[in-house]
Amino acid sequence: MEFDPRFQLAGLLEWMEEQRQACGGQTAVIGISGGKDSSTVAALAVAAYGRKNVYGVLMPDGVQPDIDYSHELVEFLQIPHCTINIHDAVRGVLDQMEQVGIAPSRQTVVNLPSRIRMTTLYAVAQSLPGGIVINTSNLSEDWVGYCTIYGDSAGAFSPLGMYTTEEVIALGRQLGLPEKFLIKPPSDGLTGLTDEDNLGFTYHAVNEYIRRGVVDPQIKEKIDHKHKISRFKFKTIPVYHNGLDMVLEDETDYYK
Repeated sequence: MEFDPRFQLAGLLEWMEEQRQACGGQTAVIGISGGKDSSTVAALAVAAYGRKNVYGVLMPDGVQPDIDYSHELVEFLQIPHCTINIHDAVRGVLDQMEQVGIAPSRQTVVNLPSRIRMTTLYAVAQSLPGGIVINTSNLSEDWVGYCTIYGDSAGAFSPLGMYTTEEVIALGRQLGLPEKFLIKPPSDGLTGLTDEDNLGFTYHAVNEYIRRGVVDPQIKEKIDHKHKISRFKFKTIPVYHNGLDMVLEDETDYYK
């Protein structure tokens, strides 16, 4: 099936309302970075739930040079929001690790802010009426595992999880988002490098591979490798099945 943003939006907005009801939720809580993913999810939530039922959380880690994008996005959408600086929380964990003799690895330093941000979103959500955290990841990032488990990979449900980066941009345009929020290059917020710099290939290459099966052989090898080693991030936590009887039935297969 060819991608048609108008057609996709109709089904997606209906699905989002179904998911909100299934969660027993009222207020969609979204981390706002000012990039295409969080901007599009926030715009989707406004369209699905109404702006009074959407709450944006801006979470800079100390001084964030591009925080203006986040401020402008929540002002454009006219949604309730707050700013919670996570620097002290991140620094507190790293300092305590060093005090007990554990030197934080580079991976720890890179991933900890994402996990602190998700913890913050859940803290906010549980403090608002019927708050539910909405995931903002897209298919292109998830396919190559470019996300942090229990960080930006978390949330009650994922509206964009089956859309490529280019499709997310098209959805954002269909929702009337200004172009500046859709073309902002995603970065790791630490090294100044973009996601694509860190990956070693473009999201366009990933998208062409996913949707058309067209890819340079050398890039294919990199994408396949990253995909294979990151699948654990998207699976339910493994549970040891001990063979003991369970009288109660569960509607999921988690206990089977």
